[in-house]
Amino acid sequence: METATPHETGRITYREAVLDDVPALVPLVESAYRGDDSRGGWTTEADLLQGQRTDAEGVAAVITTPGSCLLVVERDGVLVACCQLEDRGEAAYFGMFAVRPELQGAGLGKLIIAEAERRVRELWGAREMHMTVISVREELVAWYERRGYRRTGRMSPFPYGDERFGVPQRDDLEFELLVKPLA
Repeated sequence: METATPHETGRITYREAVLDDVPALVPLVESAYRGDDSRGGWTTEADLLQGQRTDAEGVAAVITTPGSCLLVVERDGVLVACCQLEDRGEAAYFGMFAVRPELQGAGLGKLIIAEAERRVRELWGAREMHMTVISVREELVAWYERRGYRRTGRMSPFPYGDERFGVPQRDDLEFELLVKPLA
């Protein structure tokens, strides 16, 4: 699907990732979440977590797992964002959302999340979208709340000690489930 965006020049296209995309997707995700590059955007985890956000094996698993896809977002053929979508029956899961830091704050994220919601309704008949967000990321949670997601208070522990998910810089990290009904 193609969409013209009001804040950016160029044509936005969406497609499902293939394994050949993994070498480009890993650095995109890393740049949006961790390290100095992520500080160029408004939503970084760099002060909360160091180390990697994902790796080639993790991205490949999202691409190859049945009922899961990694949606690639390109502007004029250039990779600018991605997000994970997973069929969980009545609900779909939204994760690994990454927008190039220098493009954050220009409205692209709103378009992508709307497209993701449309796709899971049409493809899987999902009636809700679920996601987990590190609960102390108040600014990010507020952004999702403005998109219609609500905090549930249902928490799950951060995987402390498993450096595949990063090296925590504080001891109070946990994930909160956010939910949005899909009409």
